[in-house]
Amino acid sequence: MTKIAVLGAGKIGEALLSGLLQGGRAASDLLFTEKHESRAKALTEQYGFEAVTVAGAAAQADVLVVAVKPQDIEPLLTELAPVLRPGTLIVSLCAGLPTALYERRLPAGTPVVRVMPNTPMVVGEAMSAVSGGSNATPEHLKVVEELLSTVGKVAVVPESQQDAVTALSGSGPAYFFFLVEAMIDAGILLGIPRDLASQLIIQSAVGAATMLNEGSNHPVILREAVTSPAGTTIMAIRELEKHGVRAALLAAIESARDRSVELGKQHED
Repeated sequence: MTKIAVLGAGKIGEALLSGLLQGGRAASDLLFTEKHESRAKALTEQYGFEAVTVAGAAAQADVLVVAVKPQDIEPLLTELAPVLRPGTLIVSLCAGLPTALYERRLPAGTPVVRVMPNTPMVVGEAMSAVSGGSNATPEHLKVVEELLSTVGKVAVVPESQQDAVTALSGSGPAYFFFLVEAMIDAGILLGIPRDLASQLIIQSAVGAATMLNEGSNHPVILREAVTSPAGTTIMAIRELEKHGVRAALLAAIESARDRSVELGKQHED
């Protein structure tokens, strides 16, 4: 069975390891690197994964999942390049970093797959978009799809769309959290206790998401079903439109896309 090492066991790295374990992978086939000794010890005790060095991961693993912060990528690639075995598959979970960066810094012919997951990975509900680099084959993409399917849904996209995906679904959960936070505050403004307001809004969000996920109706149809003529909902929608909420959201996602592009350019030669 393929041995997998996650380089950087933060929240996303841990979530992937946990998902792989729950999906049937043996703990003995999963390795990780972690610069904080106390966290490495805790993860080993909790899951049974072996903590290794970058060199140790490169020596043992068939797939290396890079899950460090983008600003930490340069020293990692410097450490990885001289010890990487030919044919090892590199899977990048780093926002904004193109496959070309890895291909420049690692040995010629190294297959690289770029992935944009999101934080619902921690509850097994991630949306991950994958793109292959110039050396990645359909078989490499299939391997990555199988790995990520243990923690949510997967879509294959051209790498040219990855910055847009980063802005849309990579950052997407934050937009929903922001909206829920604002709606809870509105409940408090209207005199509802915080705990009750939180319960009302969170369950409404869960229910609405379930309707979107399990039904076949467009969001417009679902919204219109709640919006009675001259009713309360249409009055609220009118205020949202007056305050430019739709336009603000479009601008926000464009800005996130631009930042993703900028992150990639910071590592160009």
